[in-house]
Amino acid sequence: MKVEIIDKMAALVTAAFGLIAALAWNGAIQELFNIIFGEKSTLVVMFVYAIVVTIIAVIAVILIGRAAATAKKVDEAGSGQH
Repeated sequence: MKVEIIDKMAALVTAAFGLIAALAWNGAIQELFNIIFGEKSTLVVMFVYAIVVTIIAVIAVILIGRAAATAKKVDEAGSGQH
C-alpha cells in the first residue's frame, strides 16, 4: 500500500509540473502570436493559435511515444541478455 501511495504521489507531482510547464509555454506562445498578429487578437487568430498548438502537441506526443517504445525495446533486449 505504501509503495502504491508513493507511486500515485509521484504521478500527481509529475502531472502538476507538466501542467505548469504547459501553462508557461501557453503564455510564451500567446505572446509570440501577439507580437506577430498584434495585441488585438481576433477569433481567427485564436483558432490558428489553437490549431498550431494542437499540431505541435500531436507531433510531440507521437515522437515521445516512439522514443519510449524504442527505449523499452532496448531495455528488454538488454534485460534478456543477463
